[in-house]
Amino acid sequence: MAQDTVETLDVRQLPPRERHPLIFSKLDALPKGGALVLVNDHDPKPLRYQLMAERPEQFEWVPEQEGPEEWRIRITRR
Repeated sequence: MAQDTVETLDVRQLPPRERHPLIFSKLDALPKGGALVLVNDHDPKPLRYQLMAERPEQFEWVPEQEGPEEWRIRITRR
């Protein structure tokens, strides 16, 4: 994935138990400067806390849309 390429990952149709493992696998595969836009049906605060705890200082978290029915978060590897 080129640094200027942004992948969109829509997890709204996935069972909740499958979401975090998939998101983390996608984030771990990002090159430095690569970004992923996460699309979710609820505020992904628990994911953010998990990311900060397990991958401190590795990603930038920028909300692009915050509800009420769709959340879009741009997560960029530092």
